Amino acid sequence: MDFQQIFGKPPETQASAPGRVNLLGEHTDYNDGFVLPTAIPQSTKVQLGLSSDSQHHFYSENLNEQVSILDINHTPSGFASYIFGCIQVLQTAGYTIPSLCVYVKSSVPMGSGLSSSAALEVATLRAVRQLLNLPIDDVEIAQFAQQAEIHYAGVQCGIMDQMASSLADTEHILFLDTRTLERRVMPLPEKAEILVIDSGVPRTLASSGYNQRRAECEDAARSLGVKALRDITDVEVTEKLPEPLHRRARHVVTENNRVLEVLQGVSSVRFGELMNASHASLRDDYEVSVPALDILVELLQKTPGVFGARLTGAGFGGASVALVAVGEARSIATHVLEQYKQAGYNGQILVPSLELSDAA
Repeated sequence: MDFQQIFGKPPETQASAPGRVNLLGEHTDYNDGFVLPTAIPQSTKVQLGLSSDSQHHFYSENLNEQVSILDINHTPSGFASYIFGCIQVLQTAGYTIPSLCVYVKSSVPMGSGLSSSAALEVATLRAVRQLLNLPIDDVEIAQFAQQAEIHYAGVQCGIMDQMASSLADTEHILFLDTRTLERRVMPLPEKAEILVIDSGVPRTLASSGYNQRRAECEDAARSLGVKALRDITDVEVTEKLPEPLHRRARHVVTENNRVLEVLQGVSSVRFGELMNASHASLRDDYEVSVPALDILVELLQKTPGVFGARLTGAGFGGASVALVAVGEARSIATHVLEQYKQAGYNGQILVPSLELSDAA
């Protein structure tokens, strides 16, 4: 089923946005900290047309689900909440948005920590900008997307995912200061490529655990008398905090310092060491890993050709990311997934994408 078949006419415009994987700087964005994401090849495409009635109509090809908005005072659930949120934040900002038909198709894996929601938001906003010729830039697109997720999807997210989807590409790393939005495009580490493997474990506690960690960080910042944990650079300062706030804050401070070290320029080997340290911190201090992810990451870290590996995304399941020798990602993934299966788990390679390379 395409746009024409669903809505009875061809689309008037379309836009797309990629998912992202975060190489370093996990759970630092809502602490005003520093992050290092990059875009992945998989993307979400949104096609738009004007609605012939006074209602919005949204269709997801992946879910084979159609939603019509009968009451703009009631936020729909599921995929429609993100699209509806984007429309509403634009209206709140003073733009007049007509009733729309929206068709969504995505190759970004859902539930793996690769920001399928941010890709949907950014693609939707890009398409609306194009359709109505709105005077908003790519940073504003990311900010509107974040507001849509917070106020309409109910996730108290930082801005990293939306900034990465709006500004990053697959050939570079995006350094981002989430407080000032200062950013720098950096090359991938020399003679290295990115490998992303899904653990096969759904992120069952991701939103509840995420919101709890965010609250703990806010408590820690208050106790230390700072606006956000980003303002602490000496990890020893966190030792005065009670548990678990001490460990939560220690992760954020050390994680920010790892990102800032990369900003000064490091080798692929050192970048990998920092990724390994990041995973240990996420596992032990931030407590957002799960046994399957720990096994998968350990298998990756032990494999020749892997510089470093860690969980990526909110945790509690989802995917791992590794920095590996260029040209070796697929063979490393095959080797690791065989061992992972012997340990009783079923994972799958997400990047490099088998589907996209076959199509090419």
